[in-house]
Amino acid sequence: MPHPLRTLNFRLFFVGRSLSLIGDAVIPAALALAVLEISSSPSAMALVLACAMVPKLVLLPFGGVAGDWFHARTVALTTDGVRAASQLFVAVELLAGDPQLWQIAVAEAIGGAASAFALPTVAPLTTGTVEPDQLHRANAALGIVHSSARFGGPALAGLLVYLAGPGLAFLLDGVSFAVSALLLACTRVRKVPVERRALRADLVAGWREVRSRDWYWVSLVGHSAWNGAAAVLMTIGPALAVREFGGETAWVVLLQVGAAGLLLGSLLAARARPRRPILTANLGLATYALPLGLFAAGAPAPLVIGAYGIAQAGLGFLSPVWETAVQQAIPPHALARVVSYDWLLSLGAMPLGYALAPLAAGLWGADAPLWIAAGVVAVACAGTALVPGVRDFRARTPERAPVAEPVT
Repeated sequence: MPHPLRTLNFRLFFVGRSLSLIGDAVIPAALALAVLEISSSPSAMALVLACAMVPKLVLLPFGGVAGDWFHARTVALTTDGVRAASQLFVAVELLAGDPQLWQIAVAEAIGGAASAFALPTVAPLTTGTVEPDQLHRANAALGIVHSSARFGGPALAGLLVYLAGPGLAFLLDGVSFAVSALLLACTRVRKVPVERRALRADLVAGWREVRSRDWYWVSLVGHSAWNGAAAVLMTIGPALAVREFGGETAWVVLLQVGAAGLLLGSLLAARARPRRPILTANLGLATYALPLGLFAAGAPAPLVIGAYGIAQAGLGFLSPVWETAVQQAIPPHALARVVSYDWLLSLGAMPLGYALAPLAAGLWGADAPLWIAAGVVAVACAGTALVPGVRDFRARTPERAPVAEPVT
């Protein structure tokens, strides 16, 4: 089979997805600077982040149902249009010179709600634009773009802010979503017919699909633990790095090495075909305990930074391998709902980590939450190897259509 990028429909989806990922990669830094221009209070930033996160978490299961009920392309196209409008509104507010905090918060809440419906459509759009034996390479290509955007996003954000302020970054993000919507409108996506039932019945049916597969829900526990631990490191790490490593430079280097590791992991996933993909990917995710433990133990900066790069490589390897396994194992008519629960559990653990890390640090010192997070990640991710479904899950080789013999 040719590479999926040689297929017109996947190529259109891939380009649109890549542009939106690049646009999104510059937003965290630009958003922080935009809020700081309006208010220097930490609560202002917390308010804006909460407005973006809470609607996303609340609406994710409903976004999964919508992705299965309606054509995934229609849902994705609509949400791209909504997100383009919200980001362009923020760009205009910032470039006009008189931004209001409540307006930015409302725009981010609208964008977060749209993301809840957009995230579950990525898997159906991928399976609907490529052949079954192209799935792994398609997911690997998307993973490489995602990792590359994470790697270059902060630098691009810094350049845009330097040139014209944070408003230019939001303008780029809004335009990227608009172009993505235009490309999706030109893309043909195979539609899976789904029998619609009551909303509650379909939500329950989606959860039943998750619960019936021990390899899936056990892995989700590990993924949630990883995200909670990542939130702990992002909360405690910067101040601890300044205190232990002598300045902010070490923390910036750690983040960039992690982004490079993420990209290398994605490149490795494009080549590797592990026989036990779920087990291999979860064990790679367990390496996140290394930088957490070394940070807490007061190890030298180069050792901590190197361990963080290895851990992020594990994450980069997991994403394409996990997505391919899920897309092959979950029935197409329930794929969006099942993926929405994945996102819900993974993203829901992050606010918990943000909230508990400062509390634990205040009670027992800054090292304590890092030790706890390291232990939780190691047990939750490596412990999945004890589950038969995880050990026994094998990579599938989809059957191709038979090739006709030449007639003589």
